[in-house]
Amino acid sequence: MTDLREKPAVEWTGRVLSLVVVLALLADALVALFAPEKMSAEMQTTGFAPSLASALGLIMLVCAIVYAIPQTAVLGAILVTGFLGAAICTHFRLGEFGSPPQLICLLLGVMTWGGLYLRDHRIRTLLPLRM
Repeated sequence: MTDLREKPAVEWTGRVLSLVVVLALLADALVALFAPEKMSAEMQTTGFAPSLASALGLIMLVCAIVYAIPQTAVLGAILVTGFLGAAICTHFRLGEFGSPPQLICLLLGVMTWGGLYLRDHRIRTLLPLRM
């Protein structure tokens, strides 16, 4: 198997995946922080008080920033995964198994770790793919 460190395209693919995750989190965070009324109905549906939108926005913002910084990206991936896992669990609790929000969260979680895996050789060393 070819060593992935020798392929700059692999690293760039990881960066693009990571960028998509960061942009998605930032977009959601900015809506929660600056237009929380747009999230009011969804917040009530999921059982959260609409007044918590700003707190959730701040959490998403911190997760995105920590993940985007190369030196803290692993911690950021853990935080993002925890946040997305909680979102999946919230929808599961409501009986929405396989709902679009769950699938989006699952996809973002896979992209979070996939992007990190492709852009950071240390993660590939720690978790090698065996064929």
